[in-house]
Amino acid sequence: MSNTTVSIPARTTRTLFSRTTTVSTLIKANPSIIWALLTHAADYKHWNSTVISLEGTIAAGARIRLIATLDPKRTFKLKVKKFVPEQKLIWGDAMGARIFTLEAQGDGNVLWTMSERIGGPIFPLFARFIPPFDAAFDQFAGDLKKEAEKIQETNK
Repeated sequence: MSNTTVSIPARTTRTLFSRTTTVSTLIKANPSIIWALLTHAADYKHWNSTVISLEGTIAAGARIRLIATLDPKRTFKLKVKKFVPEQKLIWGDAMGARIFTLEAQGDGNVLWTMSERIGGPIFPLFARFIPPFDAAFDQFAGDLKKEAEKIQETNK
């Protein structure tokens, strides 16, 4: 297993009408393992310490319900907007979208990136109430890397 937890730590860029947080990490695992972890909603709470619950089926056009540790009193009702197996997954609502990408590196590693943009014309009115995502994104990346690499090692 690789010793690096997060290859590119989470970073947030802000504008008046939006905020985008992005994290990337190299994962030494088959893309199919990473994809399975990202698309089996019921299993998130077992490997991802940033998720309290994720209900529904993660598939193109499907609706899911997410409760995250950042705001445990709120249930995010999201739609799966794009589903390209082992490459790209996008879910979101009217105010934003979370994008997951997997890029095989040809050396047994996959560059996994998660980015979330939230915003819109009324974003400045509520932006101060949205907690920072950086630590949670780093944790998500570390949790995914650890679980995918553990499964990869087990399957050898």
